[in-house]
Amino acid sequence: QVQLVESGGGLVQAGGSLRLSCAASGSRFSIIAVGWYRQAPGKERELVARITVGGSTNYPASMKGRFTISSDNAKNTVYLQMNSLKPEDTAVYYCKANTVNGDYWGQGTQVTVSS
Repeated sequence: QVQLVESGGGLVQAGGSLRLSCAASGSRFSIIAVGWYRQAPGKERELVARITVGGSTNYPASMKGRFTISSDNAKNTVYLQMNSLKPEDTAVYYCKANTVNGDYWGQGTQVTVSS
């Protein structure tokens, strides 16, 4: 099993930045990729960014430009840098690990962007 713990969320003004962290523990060597997702109230959960263990990244077209995913393998942590935040970025942000044994989710971290 893999355990994921997100951190770094909070309240920020529009135009500001936040960096989220997703720390992995457990069977982390089974991880194939880690993705950041978000879910706003009344909306479906959506992919924000994804990174493989080899370092390849992908972003949905709507997320390109303001979000950057990166990883520090020595710290078993994946980051999501978010810049030029907008009120519509307000959501609970989750990380998900794709592993050889299935997918695992973290508990989420709240990001609130005030106008």
